[in-house]
Amino acid sequence: MKTGIVVAALAFIFAASSVTPASSAQAVPDCSMSVTLADWGENSTGDIDVASGESCQIPIGIRGTVTDSSISQKPAYGKLKKINASTFEYRAKAKYKGNDTFAIKATGQGPKASGTSVITVHATIK
Repeated sequence: MKTGIVVAALAFIFAASSVTPASSAQAVPDCSMSVTLADWGENSTGDIDVASGESCQIPIGIRGTVTDSSISQKPAYGKLKKINASTFEYRAKAKYKGNDTFAIKATGQGPKASGTSVITVHATIK
């Protein structure tokens, strides 16, 4: 295992910051997420838990700067919305309980690597 991957994995904390739009009356919390993170240019996976009909934010926490991002796979049982280059919001479908999967493609540059990564997220909707 590369040292850079371990360092990046330790640096990747989804709950590090909360981004709240100025027009929002109520802040959307960050998703509680466990993740296996790679460095820029390598793909990653993560798991989140979210209540049916609820939403949470997913900050991209790969070390360095996110220069661009997009949705590369839409969820089947919820909605995924880009807030800014480094933050997405997932809303689980109301009255649905089960699993969902989506993917975010992000490009950026870190201290040791740069490139495009795909982060595949597996959601458990309760």
